[in-house]
Amino acid sequence: MIPKDHPRYKSLIIRERLSKCAMSGIVSLEGLTAHGRGEAFDYLIGEKTTESALIAEKIAANLLILANKPVISVNGNTCALAAEAIAELQKITGAYVEVNLFHRTEERVLKISNFLEGKGVSVLKGNVVKYLPLSHDRALCFTEGIPKADVVLVPLEDGDRCQALVEMGKTVITIDLNPLSRTARCARLTIVDELTRALPNIIRYAKEIKERNNTTEIEEFDNFYFLQNAIDNMITRLNCALD
Repeated sequence: MIPKDHPRYKSLIIRERLSKCAMSGIVSLEGLTAHGRGEAFDYLIGEKTTESALIAEKIAANLLILANKPVISVNGNTCALAAEAIAELQKITGAYVEVNLFHRTEERVLKISNFLEGKGVSVLKGNVVKYLPLSHDRALCFTEGIPKADVVLVPLEDGDRCQALVEMGKTVITIDLNPLSRTARCARLTIVDELTRALPNIIRYAKEIKERNNTTEIEEFDNFYFLQNAIDNMITRLNCALD
């Protein structure tokens, strides 16, 4: 039992959840390493959603609602951390949900799909094609998903796939705590925030947009601003820590 008054309570609960999902085969062991790397960057931004991240999350909500065919791409870590939020976001935006894995086996795809469905997510199934020009299994996509998408939300993404999607004309939204990663730098819109904080914010904004029926065409935005702001916040916090 992890006591709720523990200063690292939320972090420890997330680690526990990932550990259990790794033992069940939903999360790869490599995925645990990736989570630890992200958590280190979360320390640097103060484990909170910054003002610039909130702006990015509002833009993301609008992009998903305005999309003709939005797709949410889910890997093992995203499934373990945010299945319920994915279900809610899908319900609001009408997005398709596609399981896409680097360490891919049909057994693991099935486990993740079943887990998501148990949380209320409608998961794409059917034919899979090698759609992206990549030499690994993240090239594989369900024919009714990413190949037909105009907007793709890819949390916790591999940089090469993000770059390939952008080059194929997709509007890629990513959630990535590392503003220096290739994913963060390649995406059309980068949300520098922790997944379980970012998704509820996107959901909240999406609900507001739908309730008020006030979707508007997205004005031009510079993704560099969100990356630079995150880096500036980290530098400021590090400087303060040394004072």
